[in-house]
Amino acid sequence: MHATPTTTQRWLALGLLAIAACGEAEPTATTATEPQTAAGTTAEQARPERRRGLWVLCEGSQRVLEHPDKFDALLDDAQLLGATDLFVQVYRGGRAWFDSSYADATPYQQLRETTGRDTLAELIPRAHVAGLRVHAWVNVLSLSGNTRAPLLSTLGRDVVLVDRAGRSILDYPDLDVPPPDRTYYRMGTPAVWLDPAAPGLAEHLAATFSELLVRYPELDGLHLDYLRYPDVLPFVPGSRFGVGLDFGYGAASRARFRAETGLEAPLGGSLANANRWDAWRRDRVRGLLATVRGAAVAVHARVQLSAAVWTYADRAYLALGQDWRGWLAAGLIDFAVPMAYTLDDQLLGYMAEAFAGVPVGERTWLGLGVWLFAQNPAHALEQIRIARAAGGGGDALFSWDSIADAPRLREALIAEAGRAP
Repeated sequence: MHATPTTTQRWLALGLLAIAACGEAEPTATTATEPQTAAGTTAEQARPERRRGLWVLCEGSQRVLEHPDKFDALLDDAQLLGATDLFVQVYRGGRAWFDSSYADATPYQQLRETTGRDTLAELIPRAHVAGLRVHAWVNVLSLSGNTRAPLLSTLGRDVVLVDRAGRSILDYPDLDVPPPDRTYYRMGTPAVWLDPAAPGLAEHLAATFSELLVRYPELDGLHLDYLRYPDVLPFVPGSRFGVGLDFGYGAASRARFRAETGLEAPLGGSLANANRWDAWRRDRVRGLLATVRGAAVAVHARVQLSAAVWTYADRAYLALGQDWRGWLAAGLIDFAVPMAYTLDDQLLGYMAEAFAGVPVGERTWLGLGVWLFAQNPAHALEQIRIARAAGGGGDALFSWDSIADAPRLREALIAEAGRAP
């Protein structure tokens, strides 16, 4: 059952959000606390550590939080793979694998009934003993296929995105584009997508994630995924051309745009104010992030915020409202992980080189889809070599579940990590 927040919890969340209410004020860029060396200098003043993230799924093949007997295997593999950071998924589809009074905590309640333990609370200190940082991985604006998420009951169906034709994603068959448009357009990731401009959503999500940090104060970071508008095939570079399919046209969002700008959103075939509309939607994603960050650092001043992001920064900016390079520059996130999942090594090289030498390059870790090479581990190693040669702050491997399922891939990746400088 979904737990209802107590009065104390609601006042806690309101207090945190009041601190963050300046919501969209730009913070100063921050870095994680650096360990001291024997000489008294920081690791940052010495040679910066090259980081390696490892994604750990909540509903993958291993389900570590539900099976704490797998902790040893995860932590041993993470060390052998050269990982420095674990992205442990704890919130997906509006459901929580942690003690939550805002999300549907059924997964947490079930694992407590099965194991008698708060497994996330146990995993964090054990990872620290192994020299690993732990980031709580949360899916922000995607509810996956969960049309019954408590968030929808709390905020109403208007919190779900509406397309340019005035159709709610909740009314899409199978959460994909309805016919006859489906002949021309497809959702890149069919799901219940939330509208970042919807009234109350930013505050609700900030309360959910700040509660997570309150309950688990030893967490090192909050790793934000799906912090964007949906991707649609084929790619549409914003609304100004009046073609394709894009989102954010709900009545409440259009009313907010009108109130904040004095302009009308370009609904239907209109191109009026399209550039301003695109910028405004991009700002709503940024504003949601600022609200989440404000609430998070009010709980844990040194917590790191990171985001899994679209690798093509220009496409993310134009079509997805995801200005992640801008977020890095403004200090809204501490590092970004562009998801460079591809079979094409030449393309991977282009993507990796796009971040080499840029001001935010050292805070960019290239996400590698090693699961693609379960039957060809040498190809995974070549992609790691390409990523390392391009520079940047590190890389991240998707995912531990897929590595654990592919013994040859696991062995090759461990051997590569042992040879790495």
